Amino acid sequence: MFKSNIEIAQSTQIKPIGEVAASIGIEKDYLELYGNYKAKVDYNLLEKMKNKPDGKLILVTAITPTPAGEGKTTTSVGVGDALKKIGKKTVIALREPSLGPVFGIKGGAAGGGYAQVVPMEDINLHFTGDFHAITSANNLLAAMLDNHIFQGNALNIDVRRIIWKRCLDMNDRQLRYVVDGLNGKANGLPREDGFEITVASEIMAILCLARDLDHLKEKLKNVIVAFTRDDKPITAGQLKAEGAMAALLKDALKPNLVQTLEHTPAFIHGGPFANIAHGCNSIMATKLALKLADYVVTEAGFGADLGAEKFLDIKCRIAGIKPSAVIVVATVRALKMHGGVQKADLEIENLEALEKGLPNLLKHVENMTVKFGLPAVVAINRFPNDTEAELKLIEIQCKKLGVHVALSEVWGKGSAGGEELAKEVVRLVEQGENKFHCLYEDSMTIKEKIETVVKEIYGGDGADFAPAALKGLADLQSLGFENLPICMAKTQYSFSDDPKKLGAPKGFRVAVKNIKVSAGAGFVVVYTGDIMTMPGLPKVPSAEKIDVDSKGKISGLF
Repeated sequence: MFKSNIEIAQSTQIKPIGEVAASIGIEKDYLELYGNYKAKVDYNLLEKMKNKPDGKLILVTAITPTPAGEGKTTTSVGVGDALKKIGKKTVIALREPSLGPVFGIKGGAAGGGYAQVVPMEDINLHFTGDFHAITSANNLLAAMLDNHIFQGNALNIDVRRIIWKRCLDMNDRQLRYVVDGLNGKANGLPREDGFEITVASEIMAILCLARDLDHLKEKLKNVIVAFTRDDKPITAGQLKAEGAMAALLKDALKPNLVQTLEHTPAFIHGGPFANIAHGCNSIMATKLALKLADYVVTEAGFGADLGAEKFLDIKCRIAGIKPSAVIVVATVRALKMHGGVQKADLEIENLEALEKGLPNLLKHVENMTVKFGLPAVVAINRFPNDTEAELKLIEIQCKKLGVHVALSEVWGKGSAGGEELAKEVVRLVEQGENKFHCLYEDSMTIKEKIETVVKEIYGGDGADFAPAALKGLADLQSLGFENLPICMAKTQYSFSDDPKKLGAPKGFRVAVKNIKVSAGAGFVVVYTGDIMTMPGLPKVPSAEKIDVDSKGKISGLF
C-alpha cells in the first residue's frame, strides 16, 4: 500500500535548518529562524556576494496541463536531489503554495512521493506569513484609496474607474463581485467592488520581481489604482502609500529556506499565478540561490506556453539572468489525453492516441530550443502502467528534434530515480550550446509583441482585438508603456484561448478581450478570455479531508 505524501513527509527525519544553511555557506548572522526547520535569509547577503559568479540555472517547465497530471514540482525537487547525489552543489528555488488551491481541488504544492520539500504542512499552510503580508499591503492600499475619496477626494478620482481590488488568499466565489460602503455617509461611498485571490494581486508580482527593498518601494509607488475624471492615472505614490506598504513587506521580501526529504536546500518564495501573472518564484530567491550553488533548479507555472514564456520574457529580462538548460516534463498519460483518451482509459496502451497527443510536447520543446535558443531535455514522469512501446515512441519523436528523453522516477525512488535526468542536464550545461534570447524586443509595439507570442509560441494565425482591447492599446501608448513586456492572461489548458482545443491546434486566432497595465509590476496584462482572479471551491473541496489531532498532527493534506 502506497503512503500518502504527508505520511512520507512526516516519517522523514528533518535536519535543523541551520545545518542546511551551513551546507551552502549561509552564516548564522544572515539567518532568521522560524522554528527549527524553516528560516528567512537576510537579503543583505545578496549584496555581500554580488561579485561571486552565478551558478547554472535549470528551468523546469511542462506540457499543457491535463487532469492526468504532469508532476512538474515533483520533478524539480527530484532532479535537484539527483544533482546533489551526483556531486553538484545544488539549491532548489520554487514558488510558495496558495491556501486557495490547497483547500480547493489542486491540493498542495510541495512536490510528491519521495521528492518533496519539508516541512510540507508548514509550507502549504501559512508558512512564514509572506502571503498575509502581501494581502495586508494590498488591502492597506485599498483602504487608503477609499479613505482619500471619503476625506474629500483632492485627487479628483472618478469612483466609477477604481481598478484596485481587495484580496484574500482563499477560494471564495462569493467575493468576486460585491457592493460596499453601504448604510450611510459615515461608512464610505457605496460602489461596486470585488476581491481577487492574493496570488493574483499585483503586489504578489511586484514582490517577486523586486531586486531589492528600494526597487520594491519604487515599484509599489508606480501601481495604478484608479483614474481621474479627466482620464489621468492615480498611483499608490500619489496616495503616499508606498512607504507603509514596503514596511509591511520588508520581511516578506526575504527568501524562505527549507529542505527536501534528502536535505537539499530549497528556497520557497513568492507565488504569482501563471495565467494572470508571470508564474515564477522571486528574483531575490533565484539570484541568491545562484550565488550559493553551482546548480539551481527552478520552475515556471503551468505549461511552457505560459510559465516558461513569462519566465524567459519577463523575469529573465528584468533580473538579467538566463537559464543554462530547460527540462520539459511530460507523462504518457497526459499525452494520451491530448490525443483524445478519456481519463478512465489512460491505463490501457494506446499508441495511436499517444501519437496524436505528441505534437503538444514537440511544440513545447521546439519553443524552448528554437524560439528561445535553449538546450532542453524531455523528462518523462513515469507511471506504473506506461508501456515500453509508449516510452519508445516518445523517445523516437523527440530525437527527431535533437532532444534526448530521460525517465524520471523520483516520485517513487527519490534522487535514485532522477540520476539519468540529472546527468543529461549536466551534459547539456557542459556542452555550452546556449543561444538564449528573448522572444521579442522592448522596442516592438504591444500589438506586435502579442502577435509574436500568438504566432511563435502558441502556433496561432494571429490575434483579434475587441474594442476594449484597442482602447487599451491606445491608452498604453498615450501613457508611455509601449516598451514593457507582455503577460498573456490565457487558459492553461490549451495553446489556444479555447480550453477544449487539446494537442497542438492549428488554424486558430486568439481573441484579445482587454489590455491593462500593471505599472508597478512592470508588464502589460493581455486578457484572452474569461480568466478567473478569484477562484471558487469545488463540490468536494480538499478542505473536507484535512484534519488535525489533539497533538497537533495534521492529516489529509494532499
